[in-house]
Amino acid sequence: MSKKKTIHVQGTEISIYQGNNLEYISLTDMARYRDAERTNYIIQNWMRTRNAIEFCGLWEQMNNPGFKSIDFDAFKNESGLNSFTLTPQKWITATNAIGLISKSGRYGGTFAHKDIAFEFATWLSTPFKFYLIKEFQRLKEEETDRLKVGWNIQRTLAKVNYHIHTDAIKENLIPAELTKQQTSFVYASEADMLNMALFGKTALQWRNENPNAEGNIRDMATIEQLVVLSNMESINAVLIHQGLQQSERLVQLNRVAIMQMKSLLEHNSSRNLK
Repeated sequence: MSKKKTIHVQGTEISIYQGNNLEYISLTDMARYRDAERTNYIIQNWMRTRNAIEFCGLWEQMNNPGFKSIDFDAFKNESGLNSFTLTPQKWITATNAIGLISKSGRYGGTFAHKDIAFEFATWLSTPFKFYLIKEFQRLKEEETDRLKVGWNIQRTLAKVNYHIHTDAIKENLIPAELTKQQTSFVYASEADMLNMALFGKTALQWRNENPNAEGNIRDMATIEQLVVLSNMESINAVLIHQGLQQSERLVQLNRVAIMQMKSLLEHNSSRNLK
């Protein structure tokens, strides 16, 4: 799991993580609202109820093709008995569930998909659930606003000079006799030259270092880096027209990247773009 975020609900900090292409809310953090010393006990008490088992099972049936319904039925039949107990780890192992995640260690605990987390919140406290949903919605709205204002600008800036850049490559670096496949190699080479100048590594090197990341090296770039990248594409087009070899352009573009990044970070020139 990665990309930790937090929200605060009635004085309790709740962690949210991204994993398996899903978003999970910490049930352990939520249980602290009821009793900070017995979070595992609270979660297990909820899980042994028939309503919790039926809800988690229905969620898995709708979202998890690998869910083991037979084991789910066994748990459902046992629910309500005084002797029945169920832990998150036992549920996950027996049914191959993905709606719950159990992690050990200092930053571990039990995490649940938001649908299941909201159901747990209902059992904990109606007011707590209300404020949890409000805070979660606020977080999503903030992320959406940042995407609309920030990400669209980032990608637009990175693409503003795309045609100028590729036209310069066509006119100066790609002989007319090259096949389309050979041409793509030249484009990839130029793109990675810019990546090396700005990020210090190629797209493949970044991918090898971040095998579980969603997106590519440019998708993960900051707005400052993408502003500089946009400028570098224009400058590279000019340098190509001037006849400079790629090795010479790489040195110059790296100097440009260093200078512009320092300027942006030191003077917060891009603050109005965020």
